[in-house]
Amino acid sequence: MRTIFKATPFALPSHFDRLVNELFNAPAGDCQCPAPVNGIAAGNAPLALDISEDDTSFFVRASVPGFRKEDIQISVHEGVLAIEASRTEVAEETKERFLRRERLTGSLSRKVSLPAPVVESGTTAELENGILTLTLPKVRKEEPRKISIK
Repeated sequence: MRTIFKATPFALPSHFDRLVNELFNAPAGDCQCPAPVNGIAAGNAPLALDISEDDTSFFVRASVPGFRKEDIQISVHEGVLAIEASRTEVAEETKERFLRRERLTGSLSRKVSLPAPVVESGTTAELENGILTLTLPKVRKEEPRKISIK
């Protein structure tokens, strides 16, 4: 005779229990899943942005820790800002055996629509201490011009 179990919304499937137990109870290096970086699997991390403005420009600050300026591509086209940073793993010959490897390899990217038109050719970028700062000058609005009658 079969035993009938009552299902509850709080019961976890057994394969999920097994995965969690493997993840947290396995010795470092035994887990077959990618090591999370701040809760995000390496290679899939989003690019965190702050966007601010003043009367003349938009300012975008992006966190790109560990990336060099050569690793970052920026474009502005038709009101869309695109930032991509990619880094490949450098092959290291060492006698060491890794117990945990969490340094990010892969790429980060983000596309955002800008809230107003910008002068694309006037955009500047600086990279300092892992923070990419972009300055995007706004297109100046034409002031109404009075026309005199001759």
